[in-house]
Amino acid sequence: MTKIFCDIADLRLIKKFDKKKIIKGFTTNPSLMRIAGANNYKNYSKKILRLSNKPISIEVFADDEKNMISQAIKINSWGKNVYVKVPVTNSKGRFTGKVIKKLNEKKIKLNITSVYTASQTQKILKNINKKTNVIISVFVGRAGDSGKDPIPEIKKSLKISKKFKNVKILWASVREPYNFIQAKQLGCHIITIPPTIIEKIEKFGKSFSELTTETVTKFLKDSKNSNFQI
Repeated sequence: MTKIFCDIADLRLIKKFDKKKIIKGFTTNPSLMRIAGANNYKNYSKKILRLSNKPISIEVFADDEKNMISQAIKINSWGKNVYVKVPVTNSKGRFTGKVIKKLNEKKIKLNITSVYTASQTQKILKNINKKTNVIISVFVGRAGDSGKDPIPEIKKSLKISKKFKNVKILWASVREPYNFIQAKQLGCHIITIPPTIIEKIEKFGKSFSELTTETVTKFLKDSKNSNFQI
């Protein structure tokens, strides 16, 4: 069973989607926080955490090991359902293995983000134990946007992490509803999806015949509303 997490930081939408049985958790990041209008990162994160008891990933934004660890420890203290998001590298491309190892040793639940390759997954696995929960977020959509085939990488990540019962592979950066079907077929543990696409997934089940009629009707309606003539 592939769990659906909602990728959002908007407080109103979190409250709405937390009520949906289909939603098993939430993921955020500094960019989503900014779009949602957050000014104080700590206060805003705590507001999010008060809205749901489901797993919620909140990301560090420091770029050096010392401050990443410091921020992660503080974020972890904000709630029992927190997963601290840590990027697999910093902005200079330096692997954050020491940060991951240190936090994992402190039994802090982690979501290792911005992962693109199975080799990065392998490096992460070498720096964690087999007890504390770890999510590895593979950015499938963004890889596809750049013309790369992400499927082999997420397949390998799933394969090499099988011995780690505490590790979950997450399909990140969804681009379309069908990605949910793909994630399930591959056996991904989690997929994180924006609200608009989740609402489309909830409407799955239309036949090809129904879709054809619906599409033709839409084109006909628009042509009439525009008073098109030939």
